[in-house]
Amino acid sequence: MKIGIILQSNKQEHIWNTFRFGITSLKAEHKVVIFLMSEGAELDTISDTKEFDNSKKLAEYKKLGGTMLACGTCLELRGKKESGVCSASTMSDLLKMVEDSDKVLVFG
Repeated sequence: MKIGIILQSNKQEHIWNTFRFGITSLKAEHKVVIFLMSEGAELDTISDTKEFDNSKKLAEYKKLGGTMLACGTCLELRGKKESGVCSASTMSDLLKMVEDSDKVLVFG
């Protein structure tokens, strides 16, 4: 199955659960794309906490072959040209992700 995930939050627990689900899906041999949108585009500026080891989850997600994109406009609104964790993309890329996915989830 192809799973598309839209992460719209910069809250630690939302990020953590997004990657936990993505990792679980990849281990079950599904294809996963995470699209960082709105506050989710801030992912590269979010520090780990004692409870939420998001940098480790991100590394595991990538190691398992998960794909990730960040909304270029959302990055620009935050004074950035690119994300430190993935490629900048467009609404057309998000549309393609939705069209190609069997299921789409939104976290945040």
